[in-house]
Amino acid sequence: MNTEKQNIVQLKLLVKRLIYLFATIIFLVMALFLVLFFNSTITTWFQNSDTNTDSLYTDAKKKVILQNEIAKFWKPVDIDLITDTILKQEVEYGKDLIAHTAKYFGPNGSVKQISNGMNCNNCHLDAGTKPWGNNYGSVYSMYPKMRARSGQVENLYKRVNDCMERSLNGQPLQEDEKEMKAMIAYIEYIGSTVPKGKEANAAGIYDVEYLDRTANPIKGKVLYDAKCASCHQVNGQGILAEDKKEYTYPPLWGTNSYNSGAGLFRISRFAGYIKYNMPLGATYENPQLSDEESWDIAAYVESLERPSKDLSKDWPKISKKPIDHPFGPYSDKYSETQHKFGPFKPIKEAKKKMEEAAEKLKSKK
Repeated sequence: MNTEKQNIVQLKLLVKRLIYLFATIIFLVMALFLVLFFNSTITTWFQNSDTNTDSLYTDAKKKVILQNEIAKFWKPVDIDLITDTILKQEVEYGKDLIAHTAKYFGPNGSVKQISNGMNCNNCHLDAGTKPWGNNYGSVYSMYPKMRARSGQVENLYKRVNDCMERSLNGQPLQEDEKEMKAMIAYIEYIGSTVPKGKEANAAGIYDVEYLDRTANPIKGKVLYDAKCASCHQVNGQGILAEDKKEYTYPPLWGTNSYNSGAGLFRISRFAGYIKYNMPLGATYENPQLSDEESWDIAAYVESLERPSKDLSKDWPKISKKPIDHPFGPYSDKYSETQHKFGPFKPIKEAKKKMEEAAEKLKSKK
């Protein structure tokens, strides 16, 4: 009997030990799991913390670089610095002519009725002063200059009249007209700090990198409807101001838009123009369109009807035509469609080889 009791006691003791052992094993397993879990979490946290710190540092560095770059952008000379009353009045009049051209030369213009109703300001933003907004920063410093489009040395009067006849689809002004002189005075004054023969920083239009594909008008229409139509309208005809003399938002195609001879009819120029300027409020610092979106919207806009211009006298040397000039003939094998919509990289490479070959031939003579 005593032996039986002893066996029962020993059995109970063994069971307790097994339970303790099992509990200890479970505890150790759980402890190991917790250690591994929290170690991984802590490691991940530190890694993320390091990544976030690196990201913040990189972003801050990029911002500083961007601000330093913007600080070097061309700035127009302040009109208020002019002390000569007569000159100041002329320059101010020139600025108003640039900003509100249609009020003077549009269909209801007060001086003449010789343009489509668009303003110079529609293509040269902020009266030609916005960085990468097709501004006038380098105009005075670079003119007179040889232009391949005409094959001639052109002065500022010719440059202004090119805009009148192409972008405004209108008629030229005489060089001695009051309005022509005022516009020239304004352009010369705001760019007068740029040394002759030098390009201003952030002048003109930004060169957007070529795509590896054809710019797509179908994609462009979807983007246009989403990002542009609220101002320029679905039909692209823009919105007239209340006085019906100028456009609040200009037409991008159709009878009252720029004609086929305008610089913005080249897709690279239009893509570069909208990249840092559109939709309204976009800047170099805060763009709202990607490069691809810019190209595709440009492809859509340039695929639509607009007034045509006789370009038979343009580009007397065909080899000097820009890669994206939309009309033949060309000095290469590529079609009008590819010259208009791309892809442009093969054309660029072919043009480079042709120029190198011509240079070698020239050096042998």
